[in-house]
Amino acid sequence: MPEATPLLDGIRVVDLTRVLAGPYCTMMLGDLGADVIKVEAPGQGDDTRHWGPPFTESGQSAYFLSANRNKRSIALDLKTEAGLEIMHRLIGGADLVVENFKTGTLERLGLDYSALQALSPNLIYCTITGYGYSGPYADRPGYDFIVQALGGFMSVTGPAAGEPVRAGVAIADLAAGMFACNAILASLFARQRTGQGQRIDISLLDSMVALMSYVASNYLVSGQQPVRLGNGHPNIVPYQSFRASDRYFAFAVGNDQQWARFCQAVDRPAWATDGAFATNAARVRHRDQVVALLAELFASRSADEWLRLCEDIGIASAPINTMNQVFQHPQVLARGLQTEVEHPTAGAMPQVVSPMRLLESPVSIRLAPPTLGQHTVEVLEQLGYSPTDIQALKVSGAIA
Repeated sequence: MPEATPLLDGIRVVDLTRVLAGPYCTMMLGDLGADVIKVEAPGQGDDTRHWGPPFTESGQSAYFLSANRNKRSIALDLKTEAGLEIMHRLIGGADLVVENFKTGTLERLGLDYSALQALSPNLIYCTITGYGYSGPYADRPGYDFIVQALGGFMSVTGPAAGEPVRAGVAIADLAAGMFACNAILASLFARQRTGQGQRIDISLLDSMVALMSYVASNYLVSGQQPVRLGNGHPNIVPYQSFRASDRYFAFAVGNDQQWARFCQAVDRPAWATDGAFATNAARVRHRDQVVALLAELFASRSADEWLRLCEDIGIASAPINTMNQVFQHPQVLARGLQTEVEHPTAGAMPQVVSPMRLLESPVSIRLAPPTLGQHTVEVLEQLGYSPTDIQALKVSGAIA
């Protein structure tokens, strides 16, 4: 059976992003088959090339490797006239530009949406910034940690009596990257009907506030400030971690039928009929009592014993895995979530597989995360530059 054509085959993306939100977005587009050309500054490249340790033995940053596969890298100095001419030629043959510079940076280079739309009317142009292109914060630089604080996420994350904490991953960056990818795919679909391009304005703060989802809705409906509940859930009880006799585990009761079944299995049938505990709404109102009773109960046996009981009676539970346990888990192994790709300097390199499962047109890793400027000559040749032209551009410093 012939290999399926990738869904975004033939779509060219000029990637002017760095760090995480933008590169994560363009990596998803690359996974879906787009030709992503990552434009980087000579000698420096994406900031995350230097973020570490850890680094591979050949000096590649693990952080950079996490968000830059399925891309070709060209090293191009946009501060030179020749570099800008290359950029205009590159964009003239592209479907999409994605950038996450501070607002105004590309306008000063003549690479803003208005200028580029004149060059290519059907161009889709996506900006990813900290705060968007409007409002009093538009000109401020955006950082994931700051946005987690500003957008309310940290106010509901962490122990009830402890300090507010950030998520263990850069969730505002990653959410912005995913929202950007969604908007880009919708814009590509719309362009098929209208022939027109689109300007997309994605911000980390907008993405963070949107990601607050039901917590934001709880506040807007009730007017009550959400509070930190540790690993607890504001609308469901019990739905949190508990300490068994040896370690913590996660325990989630999704409905009252499950609660009654659990109470029967642990020989506490009165908990299922007591007016303070019988329904989820009652358990939320009496959260402290429920949690205290369960904490005492769970401390009496090992986590493995509780996990087996929960599995036997159909109650959701899980060990709190470390990363080595994650990649040894039978479900993770069965889904093939880790793979290897051959890197030009680092050899066989581990990668986390894309979660997008498209059975008729599966995503694939065609290209390892590139070295800085690895594809400069290749891309320039495709743009029509001769070997003599390319050598002159190298001498001038426009490319590396």
